[in-house]
Amino acid sequence: MKKIQRTLNALGLGLTLLAAPLATQAADIIIGQVAPFSGTLAPTGKGVNLGIQAYFGRVNATGGVRGNRLKLVTRDDGYKVDETLAKTAELIDKEQPVALVGLVGTGNVAAVLKKGLLEKAGIPLVGVRSGAGILRTPVPSHIFHTRASYAAEVDTIVRQMQSMGLKRVAVFHQDDPFGEDGLAAAKKALAASGMDLVVVGTYPKGTTEVAEAVKAIHATDPNGIIMVSNTAASAAFVKGMREAGSFAMMIAVSVTAGPQVAEKIGNTVAHGLGIVQVVPKPESQAIPIARDLAEDLKRIGAKEGPDHTILEGYLMAKVLVEGIRRAGEPTRPRILAALNELGTYDAGGVTIRYSPDNHDGADYTDISILNRAGNLLR
Repeated sequence: MKKIQRTLNALGLGLTLLAAPLATQAADIIIGQVAPFSGTLAPTGKGVNLGIQAYFGRVNATGGVRGNRLKLVTRDDGYKVDETLAKTAELIDKEQPVALVGLVGTGNVAAVLKKGLLEKAGIPLVGVRSGAGILRTPVPSHIFHTRASYAAEVDTIVRQMQSMGLKRVAVFHQDDPFGEDGLAAAKKALAASGMDLVVVGTYPKGTTEVAEAVKAIHATDPNGIIMVSNTAASAAFVKGMREAGSFAMMIAVSVTAGPQVAEKIGNTVAHGLGIVQVVPKPESQAIPIARDLAEDLKRIGAKEGPDHTILEGYLMAKVLVEGIRRAGEPTRPRILAALNELGTYDAGGVTIRYSPDNHDGADYTDISILNRAGNLLR
């Protein structure tokens, strides 16, 4: 997190500037992002932001989009739903962006959707750090996803556990729409596979208060645990379960950042944690989008290497820019229409599919495991 903050400072994106309006030129294409740059999900918000900035930097270095530079304006919502609503409305009204990108959190984006902020402004949102079904069904007219659904992620976890011969499975989840979505997917997948859901443990959103969940889940002695939780809570839960003596196989959905878990609780304790990934291996030189990200992080002087969160932000930005390019004139209605007509788009190793009836975007999933050095292996 500290490394990302130093990089953002170098790019002129320190937190004091994130909340302030930025001066623009007539030729700038203004894009908005509201995300948590403080609080428990700050590493996620900053990682997504860095990925977006890296891709925008690539585009601007080669002349922008038809000579117009991309400009990202940001607001910090601290992962608080009320702040997401207020900051999104304020940013749209004050900065007049042509699109939004990289919002974070199921409940946060669900509130924006319920309030009708996107529809009222006629503004597209590309890339949400959530795979929740409530943001996908019915098809949201102004949201375009770039990651697989949580249902697809949980299916991947259950298939993996089934292949390992695990039968008794627990679910640990955040007590909000994000966690409830994952729990519903887990119940469905486990029932279809003939596996038993033995217990459910929860924790309050925005906290690491996992003690009660650890106690309840450990008491049933499951041999597999599906974790629908963010990084900080995942770290606390894994630590608590290992300290309690559990040897259960634990696999978390993609919003948990594996290396950050290892950093928080130590490589030895984190060793063996499985995490679903919704983008390819970010260090791979064989995958074009990962290779480009590595080049762009180096170009902007980023201290950190590429990771899954940064790559996800980079993918969001790339898909949005493709929509802007196809739109011709960069206006909200034209960008919205261009995204609806995108069809199948190869983003450099990740396939995106949009149509008026399908805004799901990608369906890529796989599982990585934290090794003894705190690194992810596939």
